[in-house]
Amino acid sequence: MKYFVTATFLISALFLLGCEQDRLGQAPIPDSYKTMVAEWEQNRVETLKEPTGWMRLAGMFWLNEGENSFGSGTDQDIRFPEGTIPGHAGYFIVEGGEVSIRVDEGVEISADGNRVTEQLIYDGDEAVDLEYGSLEFLVIEREGELAIRLFNKENEKVDNFDGFPRYPLDPEWRLKAKFIPNTDEKTISIVNVLGQNIDAPSPGTVEFEVDGEQYSIDALEGSERLFLIVADETNQTETYQAGRYIYIDYPEEGSNYTVIDFNKIYNPPCAYNLYTTCQLPPQQNRLDLAIEAGEKRPVDWDGL
Repeated sequence: MKYFVTATFLISALFLLGCEQDRLGQAPIPDSYKTMVAEWEQNRVETLKEPTGWMRLAGMFWLNEGENSFGSGTDQDIRFPEGTIPGHAGYFIVEGGEVSIRVDEGVEISADGNRVTEQLIYDGDEAVDLEYGSLEFLVIEREGELAIRLFNKENEKVDNFDGFPRYPLDPEWRLKAKFIPNTDEKTISIVNVLGQNIDAPSPGTVEFEVDGEQYSIDALEGSERLFLIVADETNQTETYQAGRYIYIDYPEEGSNYTVIDFNKIYNPPCAYNLYTTCQLPPQQNRLDLAIEAGEKRPVDWDGL
């Protein structure tokens, strides 16, 4: 009888422990948590300020089939910022999904340190990075449309940038989350700020709990992590109107649980730059929840 009671107690204890481990809510807080988040914030600022970081983006110019003249002149099809390049610098030629450049004599545009006169710069798959002075530019493709993406490395406003307004660090927004993988190949419809629509692969759903209420977010595939595009009630007042982004780790092998730390939720590029093609939150990721954590809406910032 004593053995039976002990065994029953042990089974009950293990069951309760399992329930405790499965319970959602606040995630454990590392001893160095404040330092970890501060380092993440600093890395975010430094990444935005890189030579081809989102804050250096100075233009996006759609290309037409055939010849597209470019330069800083008002008569050019593709007009770069005034004073950054000669009035007429050459042509971008679009033919059957490929793009070539023909550079005017005396204009020193380079690729990998070598001067370019006439060259294929987009083969339908890969693009060549081109440079002129403080400018760097390349061809991008968005849903079958081709454009020139232009960066300007000289920008005093960006040089002085030290971060967006943000909520105070709150460990209660570091949450335990359950990842529920999709059993089949699932895609979700994602629209970008241009109104273009794609069906993006979704590896699964992330569930978490706040104040006893459970919420879920459909995840997208990042290069090595889960990518979440989220809208919440703070978008109406304090955070970027079109939502925010966050990356989280996949669960470790043998586990279904991970951590979603909303102190690291951040503004998409379209919140501070006019020349981006940001993806917007799908309807199912628009939460009836005020996530009072992470980056707030940029104030008086045009990204130029």
